[in-house]
Amino acid sequence: MSEFQLEMLYTPGDIESAIARLAREIRRDYRNKNPVLLGVLKGCFVFMADLVRALDIPLETEFVSLSSYGPRRTQSKGTIEVFQGLRKPVRGRHVIVVEDIVDTGITVDFAIRYLRRRRPATLRVCALFDKTARRRVDVPIDYLGYKVPDCFLVGYGLDYDERFRYLPGLYCLKEDG
Repeated sequence: MSEFQLEMLYTPGDIESAIARLAREIRRDYRNKNPVLLGVLKGCFVFMADLVRALDIPLETEFVSLSSYGPRRTQSKGTIEVFQGLRKPVRGRHVIVVEDIVDTGITVDFAIRYLRRRRPATLRVCALFDKTARRRVDVPIDYLGYKVPDCFLVGYGLDYDERFRYLPGLYCLKEDG
């Protein structure tokens, strides 16, 4: 079995500061609009929970489960699989897609196209991390925490084959030999 090394990129304090800043920006734009925060599972759940608490405004939450990664993969397959679609209507609502990380842009692009067909009043994207080095599809990120380097990232909800989600900071995962 391979062993891994973890190199810390952002501490829990760094992440907390970014979330506080993102919450201020979203509150400013959505204070009296009761937005729907749409989380893209699974990676977003830690970030979205902390963001919802930091926002402290009336809002609703919804989740979709999309994936472009298969088991034990560190590269996107390039196609999206929908495990759970939208369960409530968003027509005429203010929707913010919440992503842990935008990597290739394929998943966010799919989510945006998927949601636009449902005619929201507004549609924006909030991502904690942005890895532009792997971008295949240009997508808008309206609220961004940090740009990150081109390495496989784990922690704070991000995983490698369901491992490392529990880590409180963000780490670059390096496989030994």
